Amino acid sequence: MTPPLAPTSRPAKSANFFARFAGVVTTWSGSTAAFCLAAGVVGVWALTGPLFGYSETWQLVINTGTTIVTFLMVFLIQRAQNKDSLVLHLKLNELLAAHKGASNRLINAQDFSEEEINLLHGYFCLLAAKAKQDHDLGRTHSVEEAEVNHQEKKRAHR
Repeated sequence: MTPPLAPTSRPAKSANFFARFAGVVTTWSGSTAAFCLAAGVVGVWALTGPLFGYSETWQLVINTGTTIVTFLMVFLIQRAQNKDSLVLHLKLNELLAAHKGASNRLINAQDFSEEEINLLHGYFCLLAAKAKQDHDLGRTHSVEEAEVNHQEKKRAHR
């Protein structure tokens, strides 16, 4: 039995606070209320145009506000995307590690170079073509087993 994995260090309180804060803001910013608030701000700005004579200052207010919000949201969205991507990779790695027929060489494939990814993609395209020829899409399970299985299938059909 292998021991459970434990974090090697605890995140600083400020990092933990920021993670919680970013999570709350990310969740809220994707809500209907956030959209309504943004639409309301734009509506109020548009309605006040005649009041301020559509001045440069009036235009600068919305341009500055939207630029600041956009700038901050880009980083917040990227942070959320990075976390989601990492979690997805961890889940896929767990499935690969747990499945007897899966190729362990694909664990952490996100860290492969583009050349390695293209090489594996080409190999899987070849496997798909072989499976299509054999009319048996579910028989081959891993990169390591593929050629052996294909040869066995060819011998069995002779």
